[in-house]
Amino acid sequence: YEIWCSTEDGNKRLHSAFMEREGPVYLFFSVSRSGHFCGMAQMLSGVDYQASSGVWAQDRWKGQFEVKWIFVKDVPNSQLRHIRLENFKNHPITNSMDTQEVPPEKGQQVLKIMHRYKHSTSIFDAEANCKSLKKHTVYW
Repeated sequence: YEIWCSTEDGNKRLHSAFMEREGPVYLFFSVSRSGHFCGMAQMLSGVDYQASSGVWAQDRWKGQFEVKWIFVKDVPNSQLRHIRLENFKNHPITNSMDTQEVPPEKGQQVLKIMHRYKHSTSIFDAEANCKSLKKHTVYW
């Protein structure tokens, strides 16, 4: 699927970022408690709050927006933990919350690591096992 959505508050933050930024908005994806980031996508549209999709496991995900997937691969938190977010109390990016903004230079560091990392698994391998885990998105 080339769509995504977040919580109501997350959708508002992402929509605002998409509408106000002069450049593209990239999203990094992680599944809480999974121990890794699992992908990166470019946000292609603002949030359509009226749209619905049957792909979400829970009804709490309302609306949707278009994305273009750039990476779908598991990158262990150990590869990214050294990247600290000054706009998030200097916590590692691996501790970030849903729709946490990532400063551009930190996003570029994550992008380089994701690009270079030789993965052996992806979220598609474990899709059935991840249904009970909370999804989480960070952007820059």
